[in-house]
Amino acid sequence: MTRAQLQTAKLFLAAMPLGFMLPQTAGQQTDLTDEPTAIFEVEVDLVMLNVAVTDRRGRYITDLKPEDFRIREDGIEQTIASFGEGNAAPRQISQLRTRSSAAPEADVRSAVDDAVGGSLAGANVFVLFDTSNFMYRSFVYAEDAIADFIRGLDSADSVAFYGFSRNLTRHTVLTAAHGDALRGLRRSVAGDETALYNSLLLTLRDAAKVSGRKVIIVFSNGPDNASTIAPDDVGAIAEDEGVPIYVISTKELNKDPISSNAFRRITERTGGKAYFAKTWQRQSEAFVQIREELANSYTITYYPQPNPNRGWRSISVELAGEEHRRRRVRTRAGYRPKL
Repeated sequence: MTRAQLQTAKLFLAAMPLGFMLPQTAGQQTDLTDEPTAIFEVEVDLVMLNVAVTDRRGRYITDLKPEDFRIREDGIEQTIASFGEGNAAPRQISQLRTRSSAAPEADVRSAVDDAVGGSLAGANVFVLFDTSNFMYRSFVYAEDAIADFIRGLDSADSVAFYGFSRNLTRHTVLTAAHGDALRGLRRSVAGDETALYNSLLLTLRDAAKVSGRKVIIVFSNGPDNASTIAPDDVGAIAEDEGVPIYVISTKELNKDPISSNAFRRITERTGGKAYFAKTWQRQSEAFVQIREELANSYTITYYPQPNPNRGWRSISVELAGEEHRRRRVRTRAGYRPKL
């Protein structure tokens, strides 16, 4: 993918600020139309990782500690800023860097907790359901599998439910009321052609507006035949936004090696996973496995060490200690810093 293609695709995304300004006095309201008088700036170029750790049998490893993880970006070791397991809100580990020595440490910590830490409890789950004409034979079974998945989500999770064929329909915007998502699901109707990657891009745009942990789950029954954007372009944006993508596909998609390989690339590089399920029972099992992963993965954040690289930055996460040597770590491959 060329840089020009990536920049064109990013025009669809809402800009995400790398910093924010806070009044020096707690509780003071600042009129953004006026020039502020006494302010300090807090760097929030925060990188968030969703990290799944399993043994050789695929069983999740829980109760790990921050000191068990080694994170490198372009080979540069990073300091963990916050750490959490499952749906618990991560706790702060290291101090936030500030550009003003006059900023009170307590105010800085409070700013980070309010802007980042407090929003990390639970996950923001975006469910993207293929309602194209490829779904006619398995529509009811798919609805039941998605409904069971939503019912089983943790109470701390928020969920949005979208349907797509040629166009995207936001049946339920992100909400903590899981019943609203179920009602949105039941409003789904089968459509016509499949614009999966267009719809995935729009879903990423919505996810980019939300702080905290977020994932996208795609249920698709057929190859894309109507999108105007390439799958690798969408995957690159998901990498940069730090949104893991999980895909559950059925036997129709398995007949199309181009689509199945694209799903493998997107899910692997974003830290998600692809499930190629030939029966509705396998599809239900895939949803159960995704829900289990959400409940057992780790949320780790860090503020990147100085790095002149403004292009692709690779991320590696490893476990320290001989006892963890055979365990497998899965997270996103890297990102491109916002310019």
